[in-house]
Amino acid sequence: MTKRTNSWPMVVPPGTTTVGTARVRDDAPSMGYAQRKLAEKFGTKPAHSFDDIADGTESAGANTPAYRREATPSLGMAKPKKRPKYGNRKCTHEGIKFDSEKERSRWFHLIQLQAGGQIRDLELQVAFVLTPRKQRDDGTWERASKYIADFVYLDVATGKRVVEDVKSKATRKNTTYVQKRKQMLAVHDITIKEI
Repeated sequence: MTKRTNSWPMVVPPGTTTVGTARVRDDAPSMGYAQRKLAEKFGTKPAHSFDDIADGTESAGANTPAYRREATPSLGMAKPKKRPKYGNRKCTHEGIKFDSEKERSRWFHLIQLQAGGQIRDLELQVAFVLTPRKQRDDGTWERASKYIADFVYLDVATGKRVVEDVKSKATRKNTTYVQKRKQMLAVHDITIKEI
């Protein structure tokens, strides 16, 4: 095998068709049949060459298809929001944040009940300590475990304190919630009313 005498990158004079046994191509890579038919149909050409992709300088020009401009994360565009696990949509009303529209709707209903005198002392997002903060044998601390109720109010007719949580069929089966619901009953002797 002979040693290469040319320095890299190799410079090929214009008009050369072969170098040794290799065929010299154009600067732009050739398009495949399907790509060529799409370019003819939509009147577009490839937005980049192979070297642009390798260098990381790929850009979305005007001739880049719309589906490619939207899906390319290298363009600095925000990723589409991930769909919530249980399909809820977070919302706000007068600066109050709600985890779902169902929870916000329940808040409106409870406000009407309070205005009508059926309930009183309505509170939102009340925390209950289930297990207090404790120090381990090695000196580190174990965090306290809390349950945060959606709504707490006093029912005027019965005189009892009511703890409500807005749940869907799916979230009622959530193992973390079920465990905290059981702890609320054991520690505070409170049964959570699921709406």
